[in-house]
Amino acid sequence: MKNLFKCTLFVPFFLYMATVMGCSTASTKKTTHTEWCKARYEAAEKLFKAKKYGRATERLEEILSTCAGSGYMEQAQFLLAESHFNLEQWIEARGEYGSFIVNFPGSPFAETAEFRKAVSSFNMDYRIDRDESNTTTAMKDFERYLANHPNTPLRDSVNYYYNLLVDRVAEKEFQTGRLYLRMEKPQAAVIYFKEFLETYPKAQRRQEALFLISDAYTDLDQFESARQYLATAQNEAGDNVEVLKRVQKAEEKIVKAEEAYEKRLKKESEKKRLQKEEKNLAN
Repeated sequence: MKNLFKCTLFVPFFLYMATVMGCSTASTKKTTHTEWCKARYEAAEKLFKAKKYGRATERLEEILSTCAGSGYMEQAQFLLAESHFNLEQWIEARGEYGSFIVNFPGSPFAETAEFRKAVSSFNMDYRIDRDESNTTTAMKDFERYLANHPNTPLRDSVNYYYNLLVDRVAEKEFQTGRLYLRMEKPQAAVIYFKEFLETYPKAQRRQEALFLISDAYTDLDQFESARQYLATAQNEAGDNVEVLKRVQKAEEKIVKAEEAYEKRLKKESEKKRLQKEEKNLAN
């Protein structure tokens, strides 16, 4: 009976100890580095999908600084670049896309990263009165993208952005020519407008430049050249009524300038004749 009592007490005690030991083992089990990084990445991804990009960037930067070799670096780097892109932090976005392309050139996201890097460059701060370094950088980014991905389905988008960048560069030439015209230096204006028209034949300001160079030649009393550029503007206008009206006004201006020029020539000729007669009488 005594032995039976001991056995009865031993069984619950054994079960209790087994439970305690089991719980102790489970509680002391360590989370692996990969598991920790996975949890961090999933939390960052959740924030990104919720469009909480600012908070997502903090988590993703932590992953990039602590999770080397975990298998989550590629996703974290791309998602960080995307977060900056969505926040319109263009300089940071371009930098992160650039790092991604260097670190993971074989990634399925590499082409997207290269395109968005160029778009980020396009969106960086630009002002016509500053240097063109950002514009040049963006043009090189798009050129590099097309060189690396000649068969890209995004070619139309690339051409759209690239043409806008060309217009930025062209605008500086255009504004310089217009400035010289306002300063009443038509010869300098002609030089810049001719350079503009020859270098950027598809620029948005082309039609405006044709009218302005015609005005400059009119001011220089070079009426044939003025009419040549006016004729080009007319031919390129097609059936555009507003442009054709402007052509007509410009032609009227040339006619008046010609008449004034002829009167001036006659006046100068008459002045010279009188001076010659006075000189002959004096002799």
